[in-house]
Amino acid sequence: MPAISVDNVLALPRVATPDPVAARPRPVVSVTTAPKGFEGEGFPVRRAFAGVDLRALDPFIHMDQMGEVEYAPGEPKGTPWHPHRGFETVTYIIDGEFVHHDSNGGGGVITNGDTQWMTAGQGILHIETPPEHLVVSGGLFHGIQLWVNLPRADKFAQPRYQDIRGGQVSLLTSPDGGALLRVIAGELDGHAGPGVTYTPITLVHATVSPGASLTLPWRKDFNALAYVLAGKGTVGAKGRPLDSGQLAVFGEGDSITVTADAQQDPRHPSMEVLFLGGRPIREPVAAYGPFVMNTKAEVMQAFEDYQAGRLGSIPAAHADVRGEAS
Repeated sequence: MPAISVDNVLALPRVATPDPVAARPRPVVSVTTAPKGFEGEGFPVRRAFAGVDLRALDPFIHMDQMGEVEYAPGEPKGTPWHPHRGFETVTYIIDGEFVHHDSNGGGGVITNGDTQWMTAGQGILHIETPPEHLVVSGGLFHGIQLWVNLPRADKFAQPRYQDIRGGQVSLLTSPDGGALLRVIAGELDGHAGPGVTYTPITLVHATVSPGASLTLPWRKDFNALAYVLAGKGTVGAKGRPLDSGQLAVFGEGDSITVTADAQQDPRHPSMEVLFLGGRPIREPVAAYGPFVMNTKAEVMQAFEDYQAGRLGSIPAAHADVRGEAS
């Protein structure tokens, strides 16, 4: 799991330890296990938010862990052309490569530690596929796709695309050097990540060494989630078990804690955790397929606009690739 790493974490800025008297630890409200499924043309995913109330996830709507899978030659798959409206898609690649193209001119290859941040806003078409050489060779593929809701006032914002290279993220460590933190968007303890968001959020990928404990300060007005990409350990001050493919939802407070087990699976020497949180939008959500709006009528209008070609058109260079809503 390369993502982005460093030779010496002790040379990095350190996240301050929350005041044990003033900072109230957030309790663990729930732990859920992500079911397995398939997306797009058939690549394996884990539905990280399945079974969790949207009110606990707000402002997030959906998250898939893509892989981790070792593809044989000819097996790598992606998605066909499809539309979106009303939210932002965030694709973070840990291992492997993905190619993005959209009807607004955005696009590029993202690989180990890179992120593509697409604001669908008023509407866009896009496609995500493995590059041809990876289809031929096969290989390891692992990443996440997160859907971040947009408030009503920004549902029809102009589409935009952010190409965030792994080397642009803010790298931090815990006070004892037991964890490497990659701040992708938002800020953590005053350290900002490169992702620009409409909805205030924080997105952090942490590698926690075996036996190490990590306590992070967390904004009171944000919700707080921790999803285990690999490895195992415990979560919260009471040490609730948390394994690969599980999501912890925290309650109110000032800090969140995870601790990696001293013994890890040899395939994953550390505990890999995605921390995410944001300021809840607290607006009605009407989501169906590729559209996230406030009302059912707005979703129906989005489908009509897509069918009428008002969400953009597939660029001529890609017109031979069939588009589908998904």
